[in-house]
Amino acid sequence: MLNLVLRTGSATNGIIRYVGQLTILFSQTVILSLTPSFKGARSLIQANRIGPGSCVISSLVAFFVGMIIALQMAYQMVQMSAEMLIPKIVSVALTRELAPVLTALIVAGRVGAGIAAEIGSMKVTEQVDALKAFAVNPVKYLVVPRFLGLILMLPVLAMLSDVIGIWGGYLICVYKLHISHEMFWKMVFSALAIKDIVTGLVKTFFFGAIIAIVGCHQGLNVRGGAEGVGKATTAAVVRSFILIIMTDCLITFIFYFLLNV
Repeated sequence: MLNLVLRTGSATNGIIRYVGQLTILFSQTVILSLTPSFKGARSLIQANRIGPGSCVISSLVAFFVGMIIALQMAYQMVQMSAEMLIPKIVSVALTRELAPVLTALIVAGRVGAGIAAEIGSMKVTEQVDALKAFAVNPVKYLVVPRFLGLILMLPVLAMLSDVIGIWGGYLICVYKLHISHEMFWKMVFSALAIKDIVTGLVKTFFFGAIIAIVGCHQGLNVRGGAEGVGKATTAAVVRSFILIIMTDCLITFIFYFLLNV
């Protein structure tokens, strides 16, 4: 029992310290991103690396998820002669929940791991220490551009996933369930409201911040050479996934129960 209490206390202490470190890094990043001099070119370079490289895989995932939702809904809705509701379900589920979350998870796996590995390699080879020696703030130089690039591109990727996912549902509804083209789009636009789209996009800003801060934190705290870089990369992806899901649950709770959105 004593060992269990000690392990629980140690784990709790570790979680609190980790959250505190992320909070400090996030605060420094936000302050430095608003402080001159602004390095817009570096942020655009990071955005260019993040967006075009992730749009194909995120679009493919959204397309097939839209098809899967339509197929799974058809299994029950056809029995109740309610297949006309499927376009509404597909559009609202994608815009409010699935497209933002799945896009964030894909970007976390692809970009978050790359951020942790890149900065971790710089840490191991003492390039980060060299920046400090030349009076360059590593957070300003390394973290801020990636932070701005992610919160800029993730909403764009999510909007693209919304559109592609709805087209995936369109194929199933029109060519499998024989819902007319006009009726499909009529049901989609009657179900979607501005708040549905805004709700999903608001989440992506938080998800982008999580991916950037977690990836950069793991990279800046690498220990142990190449093996440490590998561990930091794995930890960045896993922790980003967990924090994205937890944040999504929290934001959904706030929107639904507190703001009635």
